[in-house]
Amino acid sequence: MAASLRLGREGILLGFRLSNCKTCLWTPHPWQKHARHFFPSPCFLGVSPLKVQMPALSPTMEEGNLVRWLKKEGETVATGDALCEIETDKAVVVMESNEDGIMAKILMEEGSRGVRLGTLIALMVEEGQDWKQVEIPPPEAAARPAEHSAATPSAPPVLPSPSPPLKPSTPGPLRLSPAARHILDTHGIDPNLATPTGRRGLITKEDALNLLKTSPAPKAIPVRADPASPSPVPRPTTAPHPPPAPGSRPNIPPLSVPGKPGAPGTFTEIPASNIRRVIAQRLTQSKTTIPHAYASVDCDMAAVMHLRKDLAKEQIKVSVNDFVIKAAAVTLKEMPEVNVTWSENGPHALDSIHISIAVATDKGLITPIIKDAANKGVQEISANAKALAQKARDGKLLPEEYQGGSFSISNLGMFGISGFSAVINPPQACILAIGSSRSALRLCEDDQSLHVQQLMTVTLSSDGRLVDDELASRFLDKFRANLEEPQRMVLA
Repeated sequence: MAASLRLGREGILLGFRLSNCKTCLWTPHPWQKHARHFFPSPCFLGVSPLKVQMPALSPTMEEGNLVRWLKKEGETVATGDALCEIETDKAVVVMESNEDGIMAKILMEEGSRGVRLGTLIALMVEEGQDWKQVEIPPPEAAARPAEHSAATPSAPPVLPSPSPPLKPSTPGPLRLSPAARHILDTHGIDPNLATPTGRRGLITKEDALNLLKTSPAPKAIPVRADPASPSPVPRPTTAPHPPPAPGSRPNIPPLSVPGKPGAPGTFTEIPASNIRRVIAQRLTQSKTTIPHAYASVDCDMAAVMHLRKDLAKEQIKVSVNDFVIKAAAVTLKEMPEVNVTWSENGPHALDSIHISIAVATDKGLITPIIKDAANKGVQEISANAKALAQKARDGKLLPEEYQGGSFSISNLGMFGISGFSAVINPPQACILAIGSSRSALRLCEDDQSLHVQQLMTVTLSSDGRLVDDELASRFLDKFRANLEEPQRMVLA
């Protein structure tokens, strides 16, 4: 008897377990892990996936574009293998795998744009598992609140009760200020409805504005037609906007009608890349939150030009911009109070001197970094600048190659720009704008004779919270001395 009771109890428990497993087969979430305790074989529930999510490949990245996949479904993946190419807000970066396994399912196709951080883009399985049996997690129910609100019968909208008509003020002679008279006449409002608050019953401008806010919109007054003029020809009803009446002002600007090429006011929407959107955000942030101050100085480039010719004879080709980078780095080393950044807690003094150089690409402006520029020679700076500029144009810069600069330089001299003011790249404190060199006559004070000089205008944009005008002036004076006497940079 006891044995039969024990067998009956075990049979009931086994039945409950089987029934729970059957339920888990139909609803794998959230009881899936309990069902796997009884049926670990993938033929029942599938293979548990390794999730591949959209990563943050730069500090300012909020979303990315999936350019192309470098692994196909069913291919073996090792740690460090390139999975795909992702366009961030700075460049196109290769995403590497953090785990070993097999690429099982690609959820985001090539060309997907605006993929938010943390979005599931692919699934992997561990080595030795059947990748075709991978479990695809259900999509997040993002539309549940909308569906719930649509299912719930909404109450009829409550119409606002009409405001009671305004009663005229106390009778008597009306006294209106010129501004109040103009406002009331323009909007066709009866002055008797206004409540005067001025001295001796004067209706002020404020009284007219208050009445304008509370009074209903006036009805359109029909325009009298000139009896001598012929009646206008009726326009077809298909026209969206009738032409303005004779004597009235035209619409300025003209109405935009997308899809009609050649029509005045038409436009074409251009999709903005992630890089272009981030550039717009950071420029707006810079000009609205950083107090820009500007200072300019002319530098004599005779010594640099002469040194370049001597180096060219030895097959060493360096540009003027390479000397500018070196001079800026040496000046920052001599004046560390300029080598700072601004944060929410205040100034941060930097130990390293990393110069950001502005490079124009087809997708926008990017600033690769020449690290430790003060301790490098001009020839090494030239080689680094050329390599970084080419990688920037090819969209192959790594995040560490454009993040963390302490000082920026933008050079438009090769385009014939004599001088300009650049926008500070936050959180940096300064950016140096370089113009083209030009010939100018200078009077020599010793013998009162004229000499031709090669002058170049540089403009420093500085953050007034960190670098005041006096400090900016001293920086430019020392920078000019280093550039006009290149041997000083070797000694520094």
